[in-house]
Amino acid sequence: MSAFRVLRSLTASSSRAVSARTFARSIHVPRLGSQLAPRAAVPASRWFSASAQVMGDGSTDLALSQKLAEELKYEQEASTEAGEPEFLTAFKGRGVWEVENVEGSDEVALTRKFGNESIRVVFSISDLQTDIEAEEFDGAEGEEGEVDAPHSSPVRCSISITKDAGVGALTFDAMAQEGLFVIENISFYPDGKLGTEMTAEADWKRRGLYIGPQFETLDVGVQEEFIRFLQERGINDDLALFIPELIEHKEQKEYVKWLGKVKGFVDV
Repeated sequence: MSAFRVLRSLTASSSRAVSARTFARSIHVPRLGSQLAPRAAVPASRWFSASAQVMGDGSTDLALSQKLAEELKYEQEASTEAGEPEFLTAFKGRGVWEVENVEGSDEVALTRKFGNESIRVVFSISDLQTDIEAEEFDGAEGEEGEVDAPHSSPVRCSISITKDAGVGALTFDAMAQEGLFVIENISFYPDGKLGTEMTAEADWKRRGLYIGPQFETLDVGVQEEFIRFLQERGINDDLALFIPELIEHKEQKEYVKWLGKVKGFVDV
């Protein structure tokens, strides 16, 4: 089925993907006596009066600020990218999808026109998940002694298709992982606005509606035609490879900005 797999078992567990930085960074533990080297003692009153000019009243503020500064420096030095990454520039250069990526926002959206249809693919930083089963085998030797390649984190996607005639909205819940889209279910909403709005009110109204069948319960022939339907509209293996890469890039950028903002708050 080309870029798609039929989801045979659904799990309710999901967790935020653990960033590679957690494993890349070494933990430095000071040796006993490392602070016992002779040096001139600084009076406590002088230390507090100097820090009070730039810190709050908390006794832990300075230590927290220093650790945030260390983390920020590490992340900035670890990033070799200057400006927009090459994979994102190449994706935009194809002229098929528009990327809606608002700074500070948790979500990213890809949009395009296809004939009289408007197509929107939405995914979120918070939907990064850890493929637990894959992680159990990461680093394990294969049948021929080869080490398995690391698995990318799955990203939950909401795909919506509306038509200019205003005849409703067709929506797909899917996962993008390892260059594949795993379709979970397909819903149809006679009210296109209700089917596409990303608000708490719209979400509440949708909860009382029939969301459609699980994709795997459909006739195999129907499944295959839906797959071709999506592929023709650009929901294919290339997009499934691009989405996890984009969301990980955005999460890293937002994390670095978060570090700077939090440090600035602590320092006031």
